[in-house]
Amino acid sequence: MNRQLSIMILLVAVLGRAHAQTDVYVCVSENGIKEYKNIGTTKGCKKVDLPGITMIPSPPRKSGIQTASAKPSSAPSDFPKVDSGAQKTRDTDRKQILLDEMKTEEQKLAGLKSEFNNGEPERRGDERNFAKYQERTSAMKEDMDRSEKNIEALKREISNLK
Repeated sequence: MNRQLSIMILLVAVLGRAHAQTDVYVCVSENGIKEYKNIGTTKGCKKVDLPGITMIPSPPRKSGIQTASAKPSSAPSDFPKVDSGAQKTRDTDRKQILLDEMKTEEQKLAGLKSEFNNGEPERRGDERNFAKYQERTSAMKEDMDRSEKNIEALKREISNLK
């Protein structure tokens, strides 16, 4: 009996906290900052009248429509088809485009590495402040890292074509 009573009290406490707060207050601080709260006990708070929540039920499901999780058994008869020769040409073109992008990215990386000069690029005339030099050096390092990641991604993409 005592256990049932304590379980009931616990349930009532949990359910009491589960309902949504209906009152919303907008409070303006002395600095002019607005805060939205569920209690309006502080100075500068005003209750906000919010419209009620409108819930619209979803339309009933039709039995003939497939759900997103259901896979069709085969492609529809009017689905466009590509012959193998055209697909092979497309794949070859795609591979060539990826190879060209990789070559361009490798050239960019080589240029960045030569300019980076093992972490000690030449200082420019507008970099009298050492912080500007360090900022440019870190930007160059980030560019080199990005180029290396791009090259890795292009290599993965090319290997997936084979």
